[in-house]
Amino acid sequence: MKGEKIPHKMLSQDAYSQWLGIEILECEIGRCKVAMTVRKEMLNSMGKAHGGISYSLADTAFGFTANTHGNYAVSIETSINHIEALNEGDYLVAESVIEKVNNKLGFNIVEVKRGEELVALFKGVVYRTQKEWN
Repeated sequence: MKGEKIPHKMLSQDAYSQWLGIEILECEIGRCKVAMTVRKEMLNSMGKAHGGISYSLADTAFGFTANTHGNYAVSIETSINHIEALNEGDYLVAESVIEKVNNKLGFNIVEVKRGEELVALFKGVVYRTQKEWN
């Protein structure tokens, strides 16, 4: 199994991403775009989206993209920069692009946007296993 079929299979088995309301907008080998809307139960004590929400959206896009080459890929390092606060009702889109891939590692950048506004920037490294998706 390769390409856009893998992220759809992953989402069907990912209860957390389903709870978040993540939907796949576009997907191809090496790139995936996902989206979700911030809900009231995702807000922190200051009435803003918990930082884990944009992180989770970006991490899901990252994971989906990293696996599009057909082998299981698992995260070994990630980081995020929260650029703007997020509010209930915000519709967020995260686009992940593989910047570099070698036999064992993949390096991804994920931009999280609210409309055209960049609200978070996520970077991640995956270990690419030999196990293939079926």
